[in-house]
Amino acid sequence: MPNRLLYEASPYLRQHAENPVDWYPWGEEALEKARREDKPIFLSIGYAACHWCHVMAHESFEDPEVAALLNTWFVPVKVDREERPDLDAIYIQAVHLLTGSAGWPLSVFLSPDGVPFFGGTYFPPLPRHGLPAFRDVLRAVAEAWKNRRAEIREVGAQVAEAIPQQMAARPLPGVLGPATLEEAVRQLQDQFDPMHGGWGGAPRFPQPMALEFLLRRHVAGDTRALPMVVRTLEAMARGGLYDQLGGGFHRYSVDERWLVPHFEKMLYDNAQLARVYLHAYQVAGLPLFRAVAEETLDFVLREMADPAGGFYASLDADSEGEEGKFYLWTAEEIRTVLGPEADRFSTLYGATAQGNLDGKNILTFVGSWEEREATAGLRRSLWKARERRVRPARDEKVIAAWNGLMLAALAEGFRILGREDYRATAERNAAFLLEKLYRPDGRLWHVWAEAQARVEGFLDDYAHLIDGLLVLYEATLDSRWYLAAAGLAETMRSCFAAPVGFYDTAHDHATPLVRPRTLQDNAVPSGNAMAAWVLLRLAGLAATPALAEEAWRGLEEVGENLSRFPLAFGQWLIALDYALSNPWEIALVGDPGEADARALLDVLFGYRPHQVLAAGKPGTPIPLLADRTMLGGRPTVYLCRGGVCYEPVTDPDRLRALLGNS
Repeated sequence: MPNRLLYEASPYLRQHAENPVDWYPWGEEALEKARREDKPIFLSIGYAACHWCHVMAHESFEDPEVAALLNTWFVPVKVDREERPDLDAIYIQAVHLLTGSAGWPLSVFLSPDGVPFFGGTYFPPLPRHGLPAFRDVLRAVAEAWKNRRAEIREVGAQVAEAIPQQMAARPLPGVLGPATLEEAVRQLQDQFDPMHGGWGGAPRFPQPMALEFLLRRHVAGDTRALPMVVRTLEAMARGGLYDQLGGGFHRYSVDERWLVPHFEKMLYDNAQLARVYLHAYQVAGLPLFRAVAEETLDFVLREMADPAGGFYASLDADSEGEEGKFYLWTAEEIRTVLGPEADRFSTLYGATAQGNLDGKNILTFVGSWEEREATAGLRRSLWKARERRVRPARDEKVIAAWNGLMLAALAEGFRILGREDYRATAERNAAFLLEKLYRPDGRLWHVWAEAQARVEGFLDDYAHLIDGLLVLYEATLDSRWYLAAAGLAETMRSCFAAPVGFYDTAHDHATPLVRPRTLQDNAVPSGNAMAAWVLLRLAGLAATPALAEEAWRGLEEVGENLSRFPLAFGQWLIALDYALSNPWEIALVGDPGEADARALLDVLFGYRPHQVLAAGKPGTPIPLLADRTMLGGRPTVYLCRGGVCYEPVTDPDRLRALLGNS
């Protein structure tokens, strides 16, 4: 008999619909049942691509005896962390406070009013590696709820008091200036691994925001920056983190060498990394970077695109119950597919009879660019053979924020590589998001799944979608995308405003215990950092300096965090770098499709991170273009910087000279 999760839109929740556990989704029905029956809530938070979430589900939630304990003593509630990041943020902080660490699956015990008093992560079916058996945990919590209620209330009160303090923004006010950027680069250089590229120990994560920041510092003249970017991007592209056959990146590397990945593929990683590789290709000109960017975008279009126009959230790490099975090869499997070419391929892609992971091979690449090109056909043969395998499960939620990241990557792919299919897909995605996730009152939904939109939008959804729309505008110069971005920015400012910056949730969003406000970046840029970044650019396009002042107040609040912890504040550093660069505000008046206008745009379309660009015929409804005309009937560029405007330009060479290009 299916439980209530059968009727949920989240694929992760529906994976548990056939459990014998009497799961409830988060909501008033579950809370009311807990209050009425005076039972604690067992809250389990996870996500579809989480390997250990699947393990605990199989070991415990599919076990009728465990289910009987949960159903008798608790009100079991299941939450998809990608659907409700607000609940995840609150309760993962609670488990941190209770145990000193946290992760997923997140297992939390709550009073009927939602206050946490005990928690953990994965619990095995039998005691193992110092972890208690899940059944023993359930019995102990039930006994404590029955016989030690006062103690539980005291713990809950302490946690409830501590959560807002722990989740409060932690500003380090300080004077921001060029020295802040210099110190951030120095910190990144000190922490950098010159042998393998990247930062931090094992597990090692891609750091797309730090890499983007360093590319900007290279353009600004910092000679330390580009070598770190090139070394890291080359190492990731050659390692097991990158899918050498199908394109796209896995979540992270369990070692420092980028060899053994955690095999799930997330939309947000691939969107951000495709964009970094595109920008690095513009700067460094390495063909490998272009190839990786294209292969990553093509992977997303091929395997993560919804026919309606959105992009799915993730691909699982597991298939047939084994992590990474879809991606691994034995030497014999390679020989069966490639025949006499197997030895040459195996030498270049690190495959041996012994394997590099439990007797099988994660493919890596050790050859030259020319050898990579020469083995493209062999890679394709193996990819075709792999396509016949049982595929990892796909989480088909469409999340607004992550789609905003992908929208920006595709728009950049069109602008930099000229691929019209990227433009068409980006515009279709933008139209889909503005139709399916746009509410009649002008606000956003967070997620679309099973042909329905649900969950009120979070700050991330607004900020990332605004960014995607602005990038799409500057790539296509179609004013409807600017107008959509500007409208969403006004809604964001009215619904999420904090005394400085923004809250993660809207003013009318029901969230227990605390209204979260996140400043640090995680796997994606924080909503506050991205909001500052888009407001800085909108200030130029909308000719509204007050927006830049608002963004600057947010930067000042974060303050010295930027130079002390650059890996945690990369998107803020991108915003600060832009704000301090005295950015160009560039208006091209004329038809962007005409040859003379295209010649001017060719100058402006390089890697120019310190500018905003508006272009259109006279009368185009973008404030930066207002009251500006074509000189002598020719497309004309107007350049302003730091409150000073220069002579209008109609000649590409003159434009290049004014912008300081050689």
